[in-house]
Amino acid sequence: MESLGLSYVDVTCPNVLKIHKIVERESKAGKNIVIIGNAKHPEVEGICGWSVSKPVVIETVEEAEEYQAMNGNPVCIVSQTTFNYNKFKDLVEILEKKRYDNNVLNTICNATEDRQRETKQIAKEVDTMLVIGGKHSSNTQKLYEISKCECGNTYYIQSPVDLDSEMFQSSSCVGITAGASTPNKIIEEVQKHVRIKF
Repeated sequence: MESLGLSYVDVTCPNVLKIHKIVERESKAGKNIVIIGNAKHPEVEGICGWSVSKPVVIETVEEAEEYQAMNGNPVCIVSQTTFNYNKFKDLVEILEKKRYDNNVLNTICNATEDRQRETKQIAKEVDTMLVIGGKHSSNTQKLYEISKCECGNTYYIQSPVDLDSEMFQSSSCVGITAGASTPNKIIEEVQKHVRIKF
């Protein structure tokens, strides 16, 4: 960029930058890098680029069970910042049973972890749950998965246009959560619409 005479500002999330540094440092030290997350997510693709050796991305129980460390070297495990915290713990538990020399670093964003915990609690207490956010947002997808496990009547909402009166039939209490990048304006519009329905 500078060679082209362009100025730029690096707006990479500090939590993601931290993972880049960890992966670069640990891979240079000869460790096998395991990233818990979605291999096709831009954040994970970016993390992979910082490893000097070929990293392995694990998202499912099957992938964790099949994993074998290369060359018997120690393993460094990190996570996509928006990954489901409980799923992360489950996958790490499987990897630790393999008795490798593991260095596990929980790199899930604190705000993400808090929001997931709160969503789970709210979903347990309501008849209908609305999860607001973009369909391609990893953060919002995780909230939807967590909510759906606790409240079968969970809906993915991108804007008030997606709301349907049938969603609220036989509901006495509606919970609302939203992905971290969901604009406040949309959240407020959905809340207003729900209040009108009740």
